[in-house]
Amino acid sequence: MLEQAAAPVLAAAPPGEGGDMAEKPQDYGLFGPDSVTWRVHIEPVLWIGGFRALLLQSLHPRVMRGTYQNSALFDPRKAWSRFQRTVEFVGVRTFGSTDAVEVAAARVRKLHSSLRGHDPETGATFRIDEPSGLLWVHSTEIDSYAEIARRAGILDDQEVDRYIAESVRAAHVVGLLAAPSSRREMQAYLERMRPELGLTDEARRAVGNLFAPKGEAPTVTKLAIPAIASVALATLPRWARRMYGLPGVPTTDLGVTVALRTLRVATHLLPDVPAPPEIERARRLVREKRDVSGPRRAPLPTGG
Repeated sequence: MLEQAAAPVLAAAPPGEGGDMAEKPQDYGLFGPDSVTWRVHIEPVLWIGGFRALLLQSLHPRVMRGTYQNSALFDPRKAWSRFQRTVEFVGVRTFGSTDAVEVAAARVRKLHSSLRGHDPETGATFRIDEPSGLLWVHSTEIDSYAEIARRAGILDDQEVDRYIAESVRAAHVVGLLAAPSSRREMQAYLERMRPELGLTDEARRAVGNLFAPKGEAPTVTKLAIPAIASVALATLPRWARRMYGLPGVPTTDLGVTVALRTLRVATHLLPDVPAPPEIERARRLVREKRDVSGPRRAPLPTGG
């Protein structure tokens, strides 16, 4: 399955690079330099999307309880290393070779298959890797990245559809057979899920940790996380902001959209943060393609 997903992004090396290697395909994993996914995920502003995903995921009581009962994210002594492993997995899934993606995915699937959660309201025990929970986590992650990319001016509406369609490959990696493949399907799925959502005590504690991080994270990280989380909270859909006790008004959407565009421009003035070789390669290849095709601008959306 993974090999089939990766097949569309295997491409020949550019002529003249590496002699005989010019005839061998480059293994770009699930995506590649022609994908919308690579163009989105090299953008520093996407960190806000990651925190937005955490905030949305926390509104699913069963998912939140299962995570809270099993994850080191909520242990101050282990939270930073656990967070780093999550970031590493997303990086490998997005930019790694086919073999690297398969190894990382198999490790995650094996771990999740061994974990169980307990629902205090029903007394039921449930698997952490039950498909409904995996689908919620995947969909809220992808929706968050797509919305931040759209509102920051990285993608237009048509490209958002392409991004979400590409993300189905990532859904297969964690064991899902199907997932939303367009913005319309994604919005319909989130709308269907709303009656099941709510703010649990576990979610309150988890979100509190975002705004007052503890543990062994570097000081600069502890200072940055609350600021990123605050912006992420403001980017949530209006119904989700209301669940967190915040106003869900249109003026917030427009203001945050303008702020995201400004922040994206600002990050482009800064040097790249050092990254693993596969991410450095992706940055180089995407920028080379952009230099050839020229910059593009997406229209200003209002959010919502």
